[in-house]
Amino acid sequence: MGRKRKGRDISGWLVVDKPAGMTSTSVVNKVRWALQAKKAGHAGTLDPDATGVLAVALGEATKTVPYITDALKAYEFEVKLGEATNTDDAEGEVIARSDTRPSDDDIKEALLKFVGDIQQVPPKFSAVKIDGQRAYKLARDGEDVELAARPLWVEELTLVDRRDADHAKLEMICGKGGYVRSIARDLGEALGCKGHVSWLRRVWSGPFEADEGLTFEQIEEMAHDVALDAHILPLEIGLADVTELKTTPEGAAKLRNGNPGMVLAADVEYGDECWASLDGKAVAVGVYKAGELHPSRVFNQ
Repeated sequence: MGRKRKGRDISGWLVVDKPAGMTSTSVVNKVRWALQAKKAGHAGTLDPDATGVLAVALGEATKTVPYITDALKAYEFEVKLGEATNTDDAEGEVIARSDTRPSDDDIKEALLKFVGDIQQVPPKFSAVKIDGQRAYKLARDGEDVELAARPLWVEELTLVDRRDADHAKLEMICGKGGYVRSIARDLGEALGCKGHVSWLRRVWSGPFEADEGLTFEQIEEMAHDVALDAHILPLEIGLADVTELKTTPEGAAKLRNGNPGMVLAADVEYGDECWASLDGKAVAVGVYKAGELHPSRVFNQ
């Protein structure tokens, strides 16, 4: 029999404005410690040097993580023009240089190629797995890493500032699985000047915004205090992009046991993914079929 995990049974979301210099896993561990939570996870990794919104799911909210990772996200970042690095960011070694510097119009025109459905090759120093091993580990060991291109939806990509000829500040809204470092690298190649990310901030992710997140210092100050509990958002926020259907106490009881339960349908069609609620609390997520929800995830709250 496995050991029972210690901690509090709390569910919901805590939004963190992640500082630079920390891994996403370290932030999750700090939140779990500060809240003495039994279970926690995050919805979308940020590179250690990146800042911005990191939504930490607690307890039953971890079951809604896929809906946040699938949601649109917005980034602000700066591209250092004239240098390519082996990591595609400022932490890596410079592997190529160029004296070419594009104009603002050149950049705006090149950005058009990176909007819509695009194919993107992840950075060699990334967490993508190759034959069961992380690409960054293979790259650090000196292996020549070859990664396959992946599809990415880019809704917007715009030039917002140019503080000097060597730097371009961009904003991007994209879907799941986007690598900002790859955008910087490929943009530099398209412009013939090389490039890498000098800094990066995730402004929002789905319903969560960085400016509304707690700083690391605030989390440490409120650790093991009920004041921190007041910042926990309900797990239902993670289902913001899924249609809500109300259920009855009888329907909720069936759903919680993993069985189809009656729901009060409105503008939904057979086969739509929805979530059932009772008194505003999420009961289950599943597929709507003829007046019932067939659950795929059940919430114990």
